[in-house]
Amino acid sequence: MTIHPSAIVDRKAQLGVDVTVGPFVVIEADVVLGDGSAVGAHAVLHGGCRLGRRVQVAPHAVLGGAPQILGHAPVPAFVTIGDDSVIREYVTVHRAAKEGGETRVGRGCMLMALCHLAHDCQIADGAIITSYAALAGHVEIGEGVVLGGLAAFHQHVRVGRLAMVGGMSRVIKDVPPFVIAEGNPCRVRGLNSVGLRRAGLPLEARRVLKHAFRLLYRSDLNTSQAIEAIRNELPREENVDQLVAFIESSKRGTTAGAPSDDEAEDE
Repeated sequence: MTIHPSAIVDRKAQLGVDVTVGPFVVIEADVVLGDGSAVGAHAVLHGGCRLGRRVQVAPHAVLGGAPQILGHAPVPAFVTIGDDSVIREYVTVHRAAKEGGETRVGRGCMLMALCHLAHDCQIADGAIITSYAALAGHVEIGEGVVLGGLAAFHQHVRVGRLAMVGGMSRVIKDVPPFVIAEGNPCRVRGLNSVGLRRAGLPLEARRVLKHAFRLLYRSDLNTSQAIEAIRNELPREENVDQLVAFIESSKRGTTAGAPSDDEAEDE
């Protein structure tokens, strides 16, 4: 364990083995820092932070700050960061708003410089959030999602697994899994074919998803009709089932499609 002499580490914080704490870091009571983790200069870890193993926190990041809610009374709540995640410079992650609640970042995520996660956000494993992206309270981001820089997300919005949201997008409705969406207002532009290949989805699974995508966004069917057609015309496939379940469970409604001539083709 290496702790710079200028760092302020509360005696009630729990630091694992092989932890590195840089100069002028502040680690409050009720912080857990997992084995092999490192915290850069001037970073602040407020009470309630739970960091897993090998988490990298860059200089000036602030984790576990109070929710930005007028009149909010301080309550014990948490920020959890999964193993092997990277938190870059000036990132802010706020703790949950309700007592015992949790703002969560999964395993193997990267939060690039200056992005912001508000209270109660839930970020699944392997997500990448690019610089200056801003997530309001209760936003849910699925596994392997990529969010572009300067994108802004309304409260309670969901982004489904392996979706990509382009930079500078204004996202006010749910973005279904497996798609590419961007714009102001945000619109679904195509299937995230490259992302699906990189994630290891087999060719046949990608082909079925492409057919489902065309029924949803490239046909004259409304959403209910497209889902009925998917169930009637396509073979049962777990990713298509996930896509349909996501759309049917949406409370905010899903992001509309936009006509496109350049949809990426699967090999």
